[in-house]
Amino acid sequence: MSLRLKGTNAYGHLGWFEVYCSICDRTLRLGIDVVYKCPKCEKKYRAYFCEADKRGLKGRCPYCNTELVPAV
Repeated sequence: MSLRLKGTNAYGHLGWFEVYCSICDRTLRLGIDVVYKCPKCEKKYRAYFCEADKRGLKGRCPYCNTELVPAV
């Protein structure tokens, strides 16, 4: 009997590469959409931002006022 990966446990499932914008709660796909993150608040608050909200925030994190960087 061979083991097969199905559903959300499979490596190719988009759930492994999705984050949510901290402001508008839009689903962002890493590698497909332009995603920005705060290097300081990424772990604590899951601080990811879409391109539109990055412009509205003038490139600064709303939690700690650090410059936002592109998420790779």
